[in-house]
Amino acid sequence: MTNMLIIDWPAFTPLSAMLGGVIIGLATTALLIVTGRVAGISGIVGGLFRLSQGDRGWRIAFIAGLLMAPWIYRWIAVLPPVEIRTSYGLLVLAGLIVGIGTRYGSGCTSGHGVCGLSRLSPRSIVATIIFITTAMATTYVIRHVTF
Repeated sequence: MTNMLIIDWPAFTPLSAMLGGVIIGLATTALLIVTGRVAGISGIVGGLFRLSQGDRGWRIAFIAGLLMAPWIYRWIAVLPPVEIRTSYGLLVLAGLIVGIGTRYGSGCTSGHGVCGLSRLSPRSIVATIIFITTAMATTYVIRHVTF
């Protein structure tokens, strides 16, 4: 069996992907203009747990929007099926590792990859290169070395 990349052309939807990218770009731009804050999910969630924050309202609204988006979307189209092929323990471990990485990297892929790259932030460029390289190496090891 070969490990070729096979594109499912009937399921390939560049227009919806482009529309999603435009919506994300507009939303992150609006947040930056209105609040002066970058739309990094780890920073937004982390800010909810700081006692001295006076900006909880927009943070809660932002997170609520993220959580409500799939329910709103299902009124328009069918949600794609979700298939998780691993144990809950491994998912928890992966989540903890990602959480630790976002603390050491001073942000997550949404903050660095979406907002930081668009602002040509050198720190975000380096962080995104590290994120992507690590993801590629991890995927290779999990799919081709360990199993």
